[in-house]
Amino acid sequence: MTSSMRVTWVQPEDLVRHELWQSAREGRDVSQQHHRWVDAGGTSDPPYVGASPEVVSPALRDLATILIGELDALPETGVEREPSDWIDIQATIEAQQPSAEGSRPGDVYAEPGDDYADRIRGAWVGRTVGCVLGKPVEKIPREGIEAILRNTGRWPLDRWFTGVGLDPAVSQRWPWNKASRPTSLEENLDGTPEDDDLNYTILALRLVEQHGAEFTADDVARMWLLDLPAGRTFTAERVAYRNLLEGVTPPATARVRNPFREWIGAQIRTDLYGWVNPGNPTRAAEWAWRDASVSHTRNGLYGAMFVAAMASEAVRGSAVDTVLDVGASVVPAGSRMAAAIALGRELGRSASDPTDAYAALEAEFTGMHWVHSLNNTALVAFALQAGQGDFDRSICLTVMGGWDTDSSGATVGSVTGAITGARAIHPRWSDPLRGGLTTSIPDAGGLSFDELAHRTCAAAERVRP
Repeated sequence: MTSSMRVTWVQPEDLVRHELWQSAREGRDVSQQHHRWVDAGGTSDPPYVGASPEVVSPALRDLATILIGELDALPETGVEREPSDWIDIQATIEAQQPSAEGSRPGDVYAEPGDDYADRIRGAWVGRTVGCVLGKPVEKIPREGIEAILRNTGRWPLDRWFTGVGLDPAVSQRWPWNKASRPTSLEENLDGTPEDDDLNYTILALRLVEQHGAEFTADDVARMWLLDLPAGRTFTAERVAYRNLLEGVTPPATARVRNPFREWIGAQIRTDLYGWVNPGNPTRAAEWAWRDASVSHTRNGLYGAMFVAAMASEAVRGSAVDTVLDVGASVVPAGSRMAAAIALGRELGRSASDPTDAYAALEAEFTGMHWVHSLNNTALVAFALQAGQGDFDRSICLTVMGGWDTDSSGATVGSVTGAITGARAIHPRWSDPLRGGLTTSIPDAGGLSFDELAHRTCAAAERVRP
């Protein structure tokens, strides 16, 4: 008896559906390719509905391959508003004085205070807590998350998820994330489970330790091939990984047959570039751009830059409004990402009930995949703005909002953990993690938060201007 395994995120019939949607959102005329695909029997569903058939005809797969090549070759539009090359991005953000959210920061290296080490530890712990909190409900729509929480008496969320007492009818309709249920519910959480949202932070630390401030996108790509298991990559990263194996080099790895280039993957990789660049958000953002350019373009880049810039200010212990101002300052003002951040912040200021904010966000981003950067970053901005630096409230508002719960939870946990420091994170969050995390990165093994904080502080000292 033989069995077959279908590798997701790289099959032509999957990619063409997503590319038709992505290219259209970038202003390209895809009508001809869309009609040829549908006329040949390809699904006309948007990419966020259902899945491609497990088996497609060779002719349809061949057509998908041809169409992806044609779509890749279509001329880019709107690059003045949403550039992907650093020199153009830099010119755009330098012209934003003041930005929509306030004056741009001075990008002057900030001598770390006595509490810097605790803030770095808080960032590591916070990122891990937020990630693990979101793991069991990843892929569950917001409606289902609310149903689970109400049924278990935990709405609004203020602690770990539990399956204890959950009505079987609710769990059948809204099943837990299959991979995370055994490791991430309150009743079975015993140490930090491995997760790609944490793997990349460790890789970034290793990258800075090995290459210092002068690391390149090629260094990032080489480290992926050496240290990142291919099976632990997803969406844009998996496509970029495949491109690397086929001899494509950055930044083409982000643009060749990669319809996920504006999804959330890059912004889960870049917190550390802010942690080691306190008070220097543009430097942090440029480092984030180098890393992100291996797999992402446009708003996929900006999400990574936004997170790195926020992290650079958060480790100074600044107020959350300042942190958000700094993050917004490195995002091109005319971009869809800037609009998403502004919407999230406005809802955070004005919505008295988070469910009203969630409804507004869902209406704004109707039809967008739950792993896209725009909807998730808007939710991050909302949760940070509404949470006002409160660690518990901020991570819970994020995860209650759905979409990519573990990734966005990790980002908000990182930012607020850095603002408050590790000492302010309640033991009910940190104790079940057993003082560290596990990873699938080779030769990393179990890593304690103390060790990670020490290594991060040492890396920051090494790369200081």
